[in-house]
Amino acid sequence: MSMADRDGLIWLDGEMVPWRDAKVHVLTHTLHYGLGCFEGVRAYNTSKGPAIFRLQQHTDRLFRSAHILNMKMPFSKDEVNEAQLRAVRDNNLDEAYLRPMVFYGAEGMGLRADNLKVHLMVAAWSWPSYMSPEAKELGIKVRTSSYTRHHVNITMCKAKANGNYMNSMLALNEAIASGCEEALLLDNEGYVAEGSGENVFILRDGVLHTPELTSCLEGITRQTIMDFCKELDIPVRERRITRDEVYVADEAFFTGTAAEVLPIRELDGRLIGTGKRGPLTEKLQSMYFDAVKGKREANSSWLSFV
Repeated sequence: MSMADRDGLIWLDGEMVPWRDAKVHVLTHTLHYGLGCFEGVRAYNTSKGPAIFRLQQHTDRLFRSAHILNMKMPFSKDEVNEAQLRAVRDNNLDEAYLRPMVFYGAEGMGLRADNLKVHLMVAAWSWPSYMSPEAKELGIKVRTSSYTRHHVNITMCKAKANGNYMNSMLALNEAIASGCEEALLLDNEGYVAEGSGENVFILRDGVLHTPELTSCLEGITRQTIMDFCKELDIPVRERRITRDEVYVADEAFFTGTAAEVLPIRELDGRLIGTGKRGPLTEKLQSMYFDAVKGKREANSSWLSFV
């Protein structure tokens, strides 16, 4: 089904509008130059009804991204939170993927345009798992990309910026064309950065390692996993990681709002560990899905009920 041809409502600049009427002009500035920012957010069905996972943290990051890009937010955080809750509620969704996005309109054209207005939209829809259900148990095949992750002084890596994801799409398309399901990108010095849209972790000798936050995004699911590890008394080291360290890891997995907790069974033709989901990955997966579905009282503050 086309994303443009659906029933439902989309929140656009403060109003709920019919899905098919949520349109912008072809000369919309962000469409041409990529300067905008967005979030990927999920709502899950719980015993108390649908709830958005870590809503405030996602909204905080959206505002940080806009600030980094020097885009003046036209709404408050409370208004953006309520817009996301409404997008789920008014579309009668039990579970949903949400896309808030901040973008420049068609008020001007060219790099020097100085009369641009900042717009904000929030859409919510049912979206199946990012990978097959089998992938959550068996893991996925990954290849190291020939595309380098952004350098910290080439683009703003702490902003979840629209234009940054051209890099991700090139890397992912290359990986899929080679028979893999995801890409692993290295930074400009050759160290592991992240997947096309995920953070990455490896386990070795009881210690979990993840790339330091230089050219990779400050992931909310990443932080969730680190919170779980603190609870389990599992040490986590944020440091530079080489690709061959991933080859010899005991376990490896991706994290992200779309990917959730996704095991990596193979990188560049090398099996990782036993070649399937490891016991720590399984444990963290279980904790994650219990948290998002409201089954962990300790993490109840992470849920915003619709």
